[in-house]
Amino acid sequence: MSSSDRSQAVGVNKSYEIRTYGCQMNVHDSERLSGLLEEAGYVPAPKDGEGADVVVFNTCAVRENADNRLYGNLGQLAPKKAARPGMQIAVGGCLAQKDRDTIVKKAPWVDVVFGTHNIGKLPVLLERARVQEEAQVEIAESLEAFPSTLPTRRESAYAAWVSISVGCNNTCTFCIVPALRGKEKDRRPGDILAEIEALVSEGVSEITLLGQNVNAYGSDIGDREAFSKLLRACGTIEGLERVRFTSPHPRDFTDDVIAAMAETPNVMPQLHMPLQSGSDRVLKVMRRSYRQERFLGIIEKVRAAMPDAALSTDIIVGFPGETEEDFEQTLHTVRESRFAQAFTFQYSKRPGTPAADMDGQIPKAVVQERYERLVALQEEISWAENKKQVGRTLEVLVAEGEGRKDEATHRLSGRAPDNRLVHFTRPDEPVRPGDVVTVEITYAAPHHLLAEGPAQAVRRTRAGDAWEKRNAAPAEKPKGVLLGLPTIGAPAPSPAPAAGCGCD
Repeated sequence: MSSSDRSQAVGVNKSYEIRTYGCQMNVHDSERLSGLLEEAGYVPAPKDGEGADVVVFNTCAVRENADNRLYGNLGQLAPKKAARPGMQIAVGGCLAQKDRDTIVKKAPWVDVVFGTHNIGKLPVLLERARVQEEAQVEIAESLEAFPSTLPTRRESAYAAWVSISVGCNNTCTFCIVPALRGKEKDRRPGDILAEIEALVSEGVSEITLLGQNVNAYGSDIGDREAFSKLLRACGTIEGLERVRFTSPHPRDFTDDVIAAMAETPNVMPQLHMPLQSGSDRVLKVMRRSYRQERFLGIIEKVRAAMPDAALSTDIIVGFPGETEEDFEQTLHTVRESRFAQAFTFQYSKRPGTPAADMDGQIPKAVVQERYERLVALQEEISWAENKKQVGRTLEVLVAEGEGRKDEATHRLSGRAPDNRLVHFTRPDEPVRPGDVVTVEITYAAPHHLLAEGPAQAVRRTRAGDAWEKRNAAPAEKPKGVLLGLPTIGAPAPSPAPAAGCGCD
């Protein structure tokens, strides 16, 4: 869709709010929705205001109760809309792609329903709904344009998501994403690198390469080593200090990728690789194309190439038919892998997936008991792995909003190269998000590190300059590629939602 098509909708002086659920893909899609709306003349609604003129729900469909949550929120908005003439409600994302006309039938006060393949149409659909005074439901069956061609209103000045592909070719029995996001489509390497270079020129120092199955990149363009080549190419971009990626699939994790990670200085020593189960039998039923031995072999190779790498994962507990023996194999794999963090999930039915109709659904009490055992084991391992960091000197990229208690403790927070969260004593000199502070780790907890002594060095950066500039000036209408922060960076304490949607 051309920019002229998008500009047909104009929301001058109207405010908007986007409510995002789900994985990084949805987070990044919401940045694009913000960019589209602001290009069309809308402005962000004040957080302490009375509400927005347009409320957009960017939905997720991977949880059993996703629709209940959506309709509950829509119900709460119904009286507000009735009392506010001209207010509009839009629903997009995976649940919209799946439910289509059902949303308007259950919530007739919704104005727009759009899918995962046509997010660029939102401003036009809002305007059409306003003029025609009836709901607009438009669900594309295939991608209309690669989302990265759309304007983007990013959330931060120092770190950014960069999509390298959309969709997925896997057929995992617990995952509905391929049906909603479609088959994998890869961006051209030159387009990806051009976006990264543009971001770096604006002050970004850290990027995260994003894909539903990120290391399968190249399958759509016929180059099996395309992902490792892309990592190495990122290493040649001057001013790009940190490169991460999420989430890879063990099936596609090849030796050339490990070599590229180890040999490219700005590719960080961090790997989030979903395990899902340690049982070969369960993995087969899940249609995961690897087994425990293959997974542990990758871990061994990564640690040999990058001894200081921090590893994290996703694990599902209580998949249909999982026996106690199967679960013990998961515990064994966790012990062998020594993850720094793990996103742990109690299996919940994803409507529309093969697993939802399988025999052998595990009783809730059994799933809960296994889940608690897994969390306890992982907490023990996380703490032990973090204790190994005590005494190390680390460069911490100062972050915004990472430390909820920073004001009370007079500390700042940020991420180490391996993406561990570090809280550190506030230096005497001014420090901005995006700057880099060198500290010595003095204490470790299961989910964070602490540096209680004075900072050894403070490096003011172009990323810090960009943050300062953004926060000193009034927000401007975005033009082209703006800046951004992956707000779901590292694994969080269980049982928070995973960095991905649990489908990688």
